Amino acid sequence: MMRWPAAVLSALSLGCLVACATAPVRDTPVAASTRVPPPSQALALRESWLAGRHALLLDMMRRHGVGMWVVINEEFHDDPLTAWVAPPLPYAGNRDVFVFVDAGDAGLKRIALTGYATEAVTRFFEMPAVERKQEEALAELDARYRPRTIALGMDGRRGVTRSLTHGSYRWLVEALGASAEARFVSAAPLIEEYLDTRLPGEFEPYRDLVALTESLVKRALSNEVVVPGKTTVGDVRRWLYDALWEARVGTWFEPDLRVQRQGMKDGFSRGFLAVADEAVVIQRGDLVHVDFGITALGLSTDWQKMAYVLKEGEQDAPEGLKRALTNTQALQDALMLRASRPGRSSADVYDDTLAEMKAKGIEAKVYSHPLGAQGHALGASIDFRAASRQEAPRLLRKGSYLAVELNTVTAVPEWGGQQVAVMQEDPAYLTDEGWRFFVPRQDAFYLIH
Repeated sequence: MMRWPAAVLSALSLGCLVACATAPVRDTPVAASTRVPPPSQALALRESWLAGRHALLLDMMRRHGVGMWVVINEEFHDDPLTAWVAPPLPYAGNRDVFVFVDAGDAGLKRIALTGYATEAVTRFFEMPAVERKQEEALAELDARYRPRTIALGMDGRRGVTRSLTHGSYRWLVEALGASAEARFVSAAPLIEEYLDTRLPGEFEPYRDLVALTESLVKRALSNEVVVPGKTTVGDVRRWLYDALWEARVGTWFEPDLRVQRQGMKDGFSRGFLAVADEAVVIQRGDLVHVDFGITALGLSTDWQKMAYVLKEGEQDAPEGLKRALTNTQALQDALMLRASRPGRSSADVYDDTLAEMKAKGIEAKVYSHPLGAQGHALGASIDFRAASRQEAPRLLRKGSYLAVELNTVTAVPEWGGQQVAVMQEDPAYLTDEGWRFFVPRQDAFYLIH
């Protein structure tokens, strides 16, 4: 059962979500009433996580040599970090500033310089009198604590690590003076550890989000949605958008579908199977792939599964297609069970996984990425970029979430030796024994009759 805080339990009714996490999805269709918590209860849950995250921050700052960390949220231009360092509320001030200071023996100081002294913010931050100018209050903090470094969201390689605007940078320089500018450093390493650290309390709610993702995809790739010879790729995509709305969740990317069929000309683009046009009609004998994810509670999932549209008289997919799925499962096992361990370099994991596939004669690609605070989250990716070794080794962190995203390409005899890609993507978490799925992987193609 989902372990919600006591303040939230009385307001939740998530029986279907819990059932979907434990029962076979094909026997348990998701009811239209399935929902994540309403906003007030979701806020209470996320605030409970925020308290736990703040408790870890001082040690992180010291590991990365950060004396002060400043996050600035601008009017109608939210910093993506704001909902992770402060209560996830709408902030409408011209410039709302959240400051974290290593105060030595006094511990972590958390100060909010906002235009509105809301109770939710004061539960987590000290707030100077609203009459104080933000510039004066910030300069006073710098003079009092004299941090050796002031970490800012700049110079990072990912959007969430370089979100500080030029205007806010200049405002900081004017507020603190040119001498302080010499102490400005990139907060990217701190941000990565902060966002890639998963809390125990996130696990059960996230597993239920994964189960909901699976349930929606199962419905999309079924006769509830698909009528062979009539339903288009665009129809399925639009159904998924409507399903997101019904489930009270969002998404962080456009749902994509790919279609492979016997006799189809090369449908690959840059080495990957190309996304199908919306006008493509799904036919009997097609192999249909969906790439889909949901966002709720500040967390994101990422999910790829495949369905086979039965021909007249067929009861199952051809053996050649099933063997292709087995090859992809072998790739999953190599990466998750044998190559991956906490503390290992993601580049080494990638190399070992591909070496095993080469020895088995399986054509494979791996492009797995962290999950959690974003769909393409911060942390150690296991992919060809990590294996290029153009940067310092990225070590796997126990408890991290990963989208185990990969594919194999197999010649299918029933399709005249045509090369067929079987792509899978599953959220997983890292244990001492390797990665573990949040819900069981796809062991057989979904069948559309």
